[in-house]
Amino acid sequence: MSDISAHDSREAVLERVFPSGAGLTDDGAVRIAGHDLRDIAREWGTPAYLLDEADIRRRARQFREAFTDAFEAIGTRADVYYAGKAFLCTAMARLLQEEGLRLDVCSGGELTVAQRAGVPGERIALHGNNKSPAEIAQALDAGVGRIIVDSFEEIDRVAAAARERSVVAQVMLRTKTGVEAHTHEFIATAHEDQKFGFSLDGQVGEAVRRVLAAPDALQLLGFHSHIGSQIFESDGFREAARRLIALQLEVASDHGVQLPELDLGGGFGIAYLPTDEPLSAREMAGELAAIVRDACAQAGMPLPRVSVEPGRAIVGPAGVTLYEVGTVKPVRVSDDLVRTYVAVDGGMSDNPRPVLYDADYTCVLAGRPGSATTTQTRVVGKHCESGDIVVRDVALPDDVRAGDLLAVPATGAYCRSLASQYNHVPRPPVLALRDGEVAVWLRRETMDDLLALEGE
Repeated sequence: MSDISAHDSREAVLERVFPSGAGLTDDGAVRIAGHDLRDIAREWGTPAYLLDEADIRRRARQFREAFTDAFEAIGTRADVYYAGKAFLCTAMARLLQEEGLRLDVCSGGELTVAQRAGVPGERIALHGNNKSPAEIAQALDAGVGRIIVDSFEEIDRVAAAARERSVVAQVMLRTKTGVEAHTHEFIATAHEDQKFGFSLDGQVGEAVRRVLAAPDALQLLGFHSHIGSQIFESDGFREAARRLIALQLEVASDHGVQLPELDLGGGFGIAYLPTDEPLSAREMAGELAAIVRDACAQAGMPLPRVSVEPGRAIVGPAGVTLYEVGTVKPVRVSDDLVRTYVAVDGGMSDNPRPVLYDADYTCVLAGRPGSATTTQTRVVGKHCESGDIVVRDVALPDDVRAGDLLAVPATGAYCRSLASQYNHVPRPPVLALRDGEVAVWLRRETMDDLLALEGE
């Protein structure tokens, strides 16, 4: 039993990890954007993904304004591409366009959503380590502003498709800068032993030669790097930028071509726990602008136009997943530890990140204050897997019972995107909460949906 006040702990979590529009009702339930979560559960059911729309807009605006101001201050421009893989649907794409952001997609499906939302092709970037000929054709037909090329085969595929259409495709080369982000190995993406990009050791130079040898079909904009995800410090970006700028200087020296752009990727971290302290958009923009300015000055080269690709940092903190408790089971782990297992009506099918990345989350009792004393709890899902863990370790009131509501914050990114129908459990809806309104961005799947793809 802990002597931490459940009320104080919940207040801290609401303040540090929940969307900006979150708070408590007079009788101690959680509300988001003016909506009592008890009412949401009654009308829309659980589990449900909830998004504070105003919070998404605020964060998108912060990134756009912060990077515009910081890079204009050093004499160049910056573009913010939202990383669609974090979470994407038609309504989200329209919102981002309204807030002045560009869009990064990494499949034909994500590109189709962007097209349905009316995002202009020139404001879209296509990523992916194995783009199919059909996806490349779709991108060129849509007039995408850039294709981030990831292999020698893709150079040939993009060039062939561009020639068929009598267009010149604007491309960037994704590079492995060798910078290791301090994060989980599966979301660190700039080291050598992984699938993305060209190695600095010979591959990048050959890729540059091949692109520049096809001026009728390809225009090389510059280099792209993505060092990983959930990054709280700028040190890795500093070294990545230095190496990319050195590459661009080599291209100018060896080929007489000044590459106009540089893409530093994304990976900016968010708070999943009250103890996490990510940099703000303005802090990160200021640090990255200084990094680019200093690296270019040291190399003696003009400032390029810079791109960044935040996804999680825009939508992640705006999301909350609402569950209902089904069972509560005390389990004696050792002579001096009894852990309470609280099972909810979702789990690894709606949030596989704890299983994939050992990701840590927290949660709060959402429908009432609960007792003042707490117990160490593990929140688990309903799936037929012992690893089906939603929150590994959290202090919850010791009177949590079946029928209670739990709210897990910081689930706006990579939860719905990675969701599955494991155990034939339909995926939850995505509900955008506004003052006085609930907008269904994605409806709840039904049993009919589960059966729709089956043959006779």
